[in-house]
Amino acid sequence: MTAPAAPARRGGRRRRSGRRGGDSGTKEAILAAARTRFGDYGYVGATIRGIAADAGVDAALVHHFFGTKERLFAAAMRLPVVPSELVATALAPGAREPGQSLGEHLLRTVLGAWDVAEMRATFVGLLRSAVTSEQAAGMLREFATEAILGRIAGAAAPGPSGADAQFRAALVASQVLGLALTRYVLELDPIVRAGTDDLAAAIGPTLERYLTGEIR
Repeated sequence: MTAPAAPARRGGRRRRSGRRGGDSGTKEAILAAARTRFGDYGYVGATIRGIAADAGVDAALVHHFFGTKERLFAAAMRLPVVPSELVATALAPGAREPGQSLGEHLLRTVLGAWDVAEMRATFVGLLRSAVTSEQAAGMLREFATEAILGRIAGAAAPGPSGADAQFRAALVASQVLGLALTRYVLELDPIVRAGTDDLAAAIGPTLERYLTGEIR
């Protein structure tokens, strides 16, 4: 039986595989590098290649562990779900209950995610940072624009000049983020005490109008 071929060498040195001291240690090194890069360069400016270089691994290994930059961001920020996947599920055809509008269903999906303590704590932490730090606000804005608003715009109706799909998606974001701010950061008592049904009945029609209704 012939012996296995020796690993390819370049310039007399064995080529590095990009793997460091076990999967757990490697993942933590990547996540630490990602947090620093996202903080320093924002979501758009932080690249997989740059994060990999900081962590001392190959970019292919980052993709192997985390797949996309959004999934890496979610892991680095300790988000228990990938936001765009949550939104995509909410917007999927057939996801709504009979008679339920898209706006109401989207709001119920978001409220359900916020009901999970781990998700709420992480999201509120990001939100608090965004209202006190321009750097954090820029990172969150870039992430929301690239990973979330595009999906919402894809489900929105076309509009007249000045009310295109991106504008509709931004209006939805203003309503949802405003709700999060008043419910979890400012903690306005009537909003804090309101249940999912109350909020869905009050705000769902507004989201529906932003998504599909007339906007002047």
